[in-house]
Amino acid sequence: MLQKTEFFISKKAGKAITDYHMIDDGDKVLVAVSGGKDSLTLLRVLEDRRRFVPIHYELLAVYVDSGYPRSFAKGMAAYFKKIGVPYHIEKIDIRKTGKGKKDINCFWCSWNRRKALFEAADRFGCKRVALGHHKDDIVQTILLNLFFHGEISGMCPLQEMFGGKFSIIRPLAYVEERLISKFAGEVRLPVQECVCPHARVSNRAEIARILAGLERVYPEVKTNIFRSVQRIKKDYLL
Repeated sequence: MLQKTEFFISKKAGKAITDYHMIDDGDKVLVAVSGGKDSLTLLRVLEDRRRFVPIHYELLAVYVDSGYPRSFAKGMAAYFKKIGVPYHIEKIDIRKTGKGKKDINCFWCSWNRRKALFEAADRFGCKRVALGHHKDDIVQTILLNLFFHGEISGMCPLQEMFGGKFSIIRPLAYVEERLISKFAGEVRLPVQECVCPHARVSNRAEIARILAGLERVYPEVKTNIFRSVQRIKKDYLL
């Protein structure tokens, strides 16, 4: 039986999976696990759901070792073994990918990690790549693109890549971050703190602070922003 908080997360994840047809019977799903609360929760929920959903799918947990001195590779490998999930450690070195130290930023790191995930998915025959992005991440991305890029776009819960060769899926798309944080604490997931020097000073962190302030005034603000990209009134666009 699922723990109470996991039940709510699993229910929301199940709705997202169904709404966007994320996982088919017989799929092999690569779950990108960074060591953070979001990806660890995603792995736990997808693994637990295998016991009762009416389809069969396989999981492969993949941790990308970026080559920095403080790697979580050993700890993640030990955790994957403990819970009995097949896993792979994909090794890259962000510092040797053609950029100088001063030029390495969040986008560059993310791009290389995503590339490594697709390469691993190709080798292991995984057509689905599951990422731990949640509702807050999607809402923040909508505002980031609006404020800093002058466009209306966000993260798709299901996004086909390379002509349909792979699909990125985000089963936690309907789940708010605070519920994930609560679950991670309750079950004591082995969460690793992000050591990226850009994490606390990024535009995303600033958007999160703005949203937190707005939410205190109007609790439904994130839900409304999330729904806005599904309810575009084309007659009123420039």
